[in-house]
Amino acid sequence: MKADIGLIGLGVMGQNLVLNMARNGYRVAVYNRTPSVTQRFVEGPARGVENVVGAATIEELVGSLEPPRRIMLMVKAGPPVDAVIEQLDPYLGAGDIVIDGGNSHFQDTARRAAALERVGLHYLGAGVSGGEEGALWGPSIMPGGSAEAWKHVEPIFTSIAAKAPSGEPCCAYIGPGGAGHFVKMVHNAIEYVDMQLISETYFLMRELLGMGAEEMQRAFDDWNRGDLSSYLIEITARVLGKRDLHTGKPMVDVIADRAGQKGTGKWTAQEALNLGAAAPTMAEAVFARYLSAMKEERCAASAHLPGPESGDGCDECRSDDAGRREGLIVDLRDALYAAKICAYAQGFELMKQASREYGWGLDLGSIALLWRGGCIIRAQFLERITEAYRRDPQLANMMLDPYFRNAVVSGQMAWRRVVARAAMHGIPVPALSSSLSYYDSYRRDSLPANLIQAQRDYFGAHTYERLDSLGSFHTEWLVPGDVVKSTPVE
Repeated sequence: MKADIGLIGLGVMGQNLVLNMARNGYRVAVYNRTPSVTQRFVEGPARGVENVVGAATIEELVGSLEPPRRIMLMVKAGPPVDAVIEQLDPYLGAGDIVIDGGNSHFQDTARRAAALERVGLHYLGAGVSGGEEGALWGPSIMPGGSAEAWKHVEPIFTSIAAKAPSGEPCCAYIGPGGAGHFVKMVHNAIEYVDMQLISETYFLMRELLGMGAEEMQRAFDDWNRGDLSSYLIEITARVLGKRDLHTGKPMVDVIADRAGQKGTGKWTAQEALNLGAAAPTMAEAVFARYLSAMKEERCAASAHLPGPESGDGCDECRSDDAGRREGLIVDLRDALYAAKICAYAQGFELMKQASREYGWGLDLGSIALLWRGGCIIRAQFLERITEAYRRDPQLANMMLDPYFRNAVVSGQMAWRRVVARAAMHGIPVPALSSSLSYYDSYRRDSLPANLIQAQRDYFGAHTYERLDSLGSFHTEWLVPGDVVKSTPVE
């Protein structure tokens, strides 16, 4: 019996996707470049699963598949993907489909799709989110590339994908070329921001309010029952509730404050710059991880660079007045939610600009629905985002939707108090403060860019626009006297 799909790369994500497919009735052929890995999987996690078949070689894998042959790659992004495609090439025929399920750069995916289409093959870049558990029980899948290939892959992917509360699968065709991997990239950047905002809130609870892990756990548990309900809030509460076996301390207190990353956040910040999209909080989340990695340098600097006096205002924050303390915790909740909205607004604006630039025709409301289940950023309010873009597909910015406008406006004073307190006490909150600056910049009808343009025209004759006339103008700034004139520039 021929297999329905093949999978190359038996890391934990690959293994769990195979088991998910097999559980949903699909016969899966598997291959790993290290034969012993394939053998251990077939004889271990897949033991007794009749729908899983091991292949000793790539030729054997391809030969075991039902045409059109569908082959999913779960290998490291970059050159390893190209290497596997090259190994597959001699054995593939017209109409066969290659699927990259890793975190590849969207431009690499577009290049590979175009190259394979020229020789009669199809290519899909399908970002998979949900971690190990999601891969096994239902991830969010964001496929892009060949629309023809999607017809042959759709039944499998929609079967194994997570389901939204409405019952819809968290998987749908995104668009041509690298659209799927672009959306996965933005998903990961939003994940960066969400995690950074939560960690800053935790840090303020600890440093400003003197809250212990148990008290913080209760707060996050409570927040998870309201508008902030999400996977990341849920696991934050769980993390705070765990204790270290060896020391008895809260587990979070024995983990080094040095965050890792795999590149998707950096790619998103770079692409925002390329497209001229305002995504400052996404960039700040990446920079925060870079700064966290400078652990030794930070420790050395702490001995030479003082912050505010340690006692300044802290008594207020740690007051025995239960009402005041509760009020500060509510401020943190409201600030976190408002900042979260701004972060998602930046992500959706970036996707909108990319869709225009690359001609993808992205359905932003449907993308929000894909993230409602299975993925790392799954959250209750994603349904609100879908509703917003269903009401107005041309929505200029998510914050202008009535629901999100009201949420941000009602939370803004709490947000401002939190950022101000953090600044006064020398506690870094780059994501909370960056998102507030984004909000304030977006809502203002005037910004200081007029002075920037005057400076640019002064030293480089770069011209400027006037508020009272159309066209471009230049001023001879070095003319003696205080009165100067604008000269139209053709």
